[in-house]
Amino acid sequence: MKLILNILTISCLYIATVWGQASHIGFPLAGDTIHFNTNITVQIVRPNSIQGSTEVGIAIGLLSCPVSQEADCPSPAGQLGSILYTGPFAPTVHPMAQIYENFTLTVPSAGFLATGRAQLAVARLHLIGAGPSPILELSNITVNLAN
Repeated sequence: MKLILNILTISCLYIATVWGQASHIGFPLAGDTIHFNTNITVQIVRPNSIQGSTEVGIAIGLLSCPVSQEADCPSPAGQLGSILYTGPFAPTVHPMAQIYENFTLTVPSAGFLATGRAQLAVARLHLIGAGPSPILELSNITVNLAN
């Protein structure tokens, strides 16, 4: 019984550590309208943590998901859409102890994406712990695409 309690305690601590490392999209905001063939700033925020992590890289994608289809956009675990960026993620500390990196990206033309609801998704791979353990985080927001 003690072994099971120890395993559960360690598992809960590991899960809490992973959630403490979770990044999110700071900008654009959910519901914002972005336009085809324009540059947008995508801000990826990483919370401060007492446990260090080694960044491997990120991918940022944009996927059309018009209302006429499913009620929700597909999970980024299965589909990122049109890839706007792949490469390093090197966030820095900014005022008020926020840790983030801004990416200036070009929204593709309307030929690749449809007007209406879309999903902006980020896949972040980083390593945590002494092992280290690989962690793949997926975050997304819903935006609107317009001409």
